[in-house]
Amino acid sequence: MPSDAPQREADFRTIGEMCALFQVTPRSLRFYESKELLAPLRVGQKRVYSRSDQARLKLILQGKRFGFSLEAMRQLLDLYALGDNQVTQLERSLEFGCERLHDMQAQYTELGQAIRDLQSQIDLVAQMLADRKSDQDRQA
Repeated sequence: MPSDAPQREADFRTIGEMCALFQVTPRSLRFYESKELLAPLRVGQKRVYSRSDQARLKLILQGKRFGFSLEAMRQLLDLYALGDNQVTQLERSLEFGCERLHDMQAQYTELGQAIRDLQSQIDLVAQMLADRKSDQDRQA
């Protein structure tokens, strides 16, 4: 670890440890790095992830699960450093969360209707098939 860093070695994780802890691939971590969502330190050839990187990855994965875009996640993560006791970050998180929840509820409603429509079509086709088979049996 860098000698000028006040953190202990236990505060850092290697890429392998991060992958195991968060159940992601090294490729995923490198992708988030390329999008500047994570910024691990370099110690020689190795990447080491701080507690801050670990917290950021946890939030990134949670945001991904909720369907947030990477740009939205970047905006939220960048607000952490404002120094306003995270008020702005929490306000934007609430705003993004409410918007996403609204979108998900609309998708849920649409999906429910699509499921009902598909079930009706399946029932109709099954009935048509049964009727035609019955007609064939009578003709035979």
